[in-house]
Amino acid sequence: MRIEDVELGDELPEERPDVSLETVRRFVKASEMDFPRFTDHEYAKAEGLPGAVIPGIMSQGHLAAMIHRWAPGCDIVELDTIFRTPMVVGTRVVCRGAVTDVDGDLVEVDLTIVSEASGATGVLGTAKVRLPS
Repeated sequence: MRIEDVELGDELPEERPDVSLETVRRFVKASEMDFPRFTDHEYAKAEGLPGAVIPGIMSQGHLAAMIHRWAPGCDIVELDTIFRTPMVVGTRVVCRGAVTDVDGDLVEVDLTIVSEASGATGVLGTAKVRLPS
């Protein structure tokens, strides 16, 4: 993907990442964040959460991976996210992105992660991406 190939309003291909309990367990162990709020539904509920939640940095990683699959070789200059509602481990989620600005060699992309079951937006974000010219 080159900067000349990008237009305002372009949508990135949607992704449905694996956020199963097994995958989240592997992620939190690898990232040394093995806390029960991410892997134990009953523990998380006792903390007032709807169940075990997908770690925020895992969600950011899914968004970054989506961007890199859309534009291999790009540089993500900035990735900013807001976590609006907990995303429960084991639910189906969809990552989406849309180009909202093209300025020089930088592309701005609006990002979301949405629960397919409830339609709730769990994560909102923006990324600034440098593409080759």
